[in-house]
Amino acid sequence: MPISASHLIRALLYSLLAFSLAACSSLGLRDPLRIDLVGLEPLAGEGLEMRFAVKLRVLNPNDTAIDYNGVALDLAVNGQPLASGVSDQRGQVPRFGEALISVPVSISAFSAMRQAWGAAGYKPGQGLPYELHGKLAGGLFGTSRFTDSGTLNWPEPATVP
Repeated sequence: MPISASHLIRALLYSLLAFSLAACSSLGLRDPLRIDLVGLEPLAGEGLEMRFAVKLRVLNPNDTAIDYNGVALDLAVNGQPLASGVSDQRGQVPRFGEALISVPVSISAFSAMRQAWGAAGYKPGQGLPYELHGKLAGGLFGTSRFTDSGTLNWPEPATVP
């Protein structure tokens, strides 16, 4: 008994549906990554720009390693945009592990002036709120967006004995 074209198409569609469901279930749900700003280190700048290396600690609470192949971030301080940067670095955050990622960022002279103007009323020991937004690229379904916020503290002036 020959198979009709409609039966063949129907069988193919059912197979594709089953394959799609299996593929989606294999992605699984994973806990979000925890990404924290842990440091800023000065870099050489050009002209009127300032450059820093933003240090991020990435914690992976999942039982599978996370591969990444790029990072992008924006840093706002005191409610105003301050710096942004990208990096094409690749790496892996091990399962139930952590990694330290360094992203170079640029601060324009205009952003620095805006921050200085906004921080004029702040005193040593008083904190400035910051917000960090970014993404850790990991392919079609592996990109993780992240945010972090906290307070940057002005250093206390050195006391002279």
